Amino acid sequence: MWYEDALASSHAIILYLHGNAGTRSSCVREAARSQRRGRPSMETGLLQGQGRGALWHQGWGDSVGTPSERGMTYDALHVFDWIKARSGDNPVYIWGHSLGTGVATNLVRRLCERETPPDALILESPFTNIREEAKSHPFSVIYRYFPGFDWFFLDPITSSGIKFANDENVKHISCPLLILHAEDDPVVPFQLGRKLYSIAAPARSFRDFKVQFVPFHSDLGYRHKYIYKSPELPRILREFLGKSEPEHQH
Repeated sequence: MWYEDALASSHAIILYLHGNAGTRSSCVREAARSQRRGRPSMETGLLQGQGRGALWHQGWGDSVGTPSERGMTYDALHVFDWIKARSGDNPVYIWGHSLGTGVATNLVRRLCERETPPDALILESPFTNIREEAKSHPFSVIYRYFPGFDWFFLDPITSSGIKFANDENVKHISCPLLILHAEDDPVVPFQLGRKLYSIAAPARSFRDFKVQFVPFHSDLGYRHKYIYKSPELPRILREFLGKSEPEHQH
């Protein structure tokens, strides 16, 4: 009852979709660290006046089932609808990190197709599609130049129906889009995030919406999952979410 009352308050809500190594507890840890620093960040969730919902994907943590792209997308759609049914006219933002960006763009594409888009989409450390990400992942560095690498490693991924095609999905999304990426990201290469931005920015679906790419210099050491530590993040979010006019910038 407390949670539903919080959703019905006058605050914006973030639906957070974690990455491959993420959990709900990692979301809470990030929020708590932000609160201890005393800064009014969107990352501090309900503690600072923004609602935040996070779910474990199928097969993660205490969630039952076997992970699949279709199942994860369906779960996210169900949670979004559950939040919207309880949040009135409050803004609802969708935030995906790493693998969660694939779930996020799948979700938002479906929401836009049924004409119920979120108020904004935030992609942190995104890739273009799972095939390019797998080929760029550090685990594949010693294998990617072997003959038959694509056939042995990459083809089974796509043939099993796992695509997470962010690069295709963004062409069908109609809502403000913010992309955050650290230059020293060792898991999802920075160039994949910039490439995704270069695909999204000129897309016709974004002609009436703002698309922004924010890089974080390698000297900051934010790597794959520490962008939330940036003291500039609250300002970036306020400025992005506080404006609605079309704008393409980086």
